[in-house]
Amino acid sequence: MVAPESIDAYIAACADPEVAKRLQRIRETIAAEVPDPEEKIRYGMPAIMLGGRYALHFAAWKKHIGLYPVPTLPAVLEPEVAPFRREKDSVVFPHREPIPYELIGRIAAGVVAQRRAAGN
Repeated sequence: MVAPESIDAYIAACADPEVAKRLQRIRETIAAEVPDPEEKIRYGMPAIMLGGRYALHFAAWKKHIGLYPVPTLPAVLEPEVAPFRREKDSVVFPHREPIPYELIGRIAAGVVAQRRAAGN
């Protein structure tokens, strides 16, 4: 399989129109929280960049949509993220459940805040 050249192409290649809509909304949600977001395909999946480095990747899989990498977030946010964690830095949203877009926005904002605090 050839990697898509853009996030638009990645979303357009999605076989399920509902999953494509979810991906588009996740894209918009993340980009709204990242200052001057730049979009790329990295490792075959969409990435929203922050200052030349990735902020978050997102991808559709057979049973879920994933966000990567999601670091440990502040104590006020981490309990909300915890039910969706599958690995140390992976968060997944099953297709069979509603997508918590507001939470995804807060995750993106948390990643941005951590990067700023670290001087990145």
